[in-house]
Amino acid sequence: QVQLVESGGGLVQAGGSLILSCAASGRTISRYIMAWFRQAPGKEREFVAAINWSTSYADSVKGRFTISRDNAKNTVDLQMDNLKPEDTDIYYCAAKPAGTPVYTVWGQGTRVTVSS
Repeated sequence: QVQLVESGGGLVQAGGSLILSCAASGRTISRYIMAWFRQAPGKEREFVAAINWSTSYADSVKGRFTISRDNAKNTVDLQMDNLKPEDTDIYYCAAKPAGTPVYTVWGQGTRVTVSS
């Protein structure tokens, strides 16, 4: 089973940038689809971006966020540029085996706060 640990969250001003990192252990991520989700208190968890052989993004982050993976290092990064106050959330790294519908592995989350 894969274990995931996120890092890189923090406080940033609107228009700034952050890089979130997800370090995997226990198994190689090469056969997993990796993703980032985010969730604010009292709201449902929201898809942000995913990467397998290609990438996909939520419309709200398209053109501002970039997801990347390094299978050799077992890591997945989320480069976040031009951050907005509405990007304030707890960000979670997630994984699912390729060909399965549900993300079954989750990290503990890292908090991102964007001030206006």
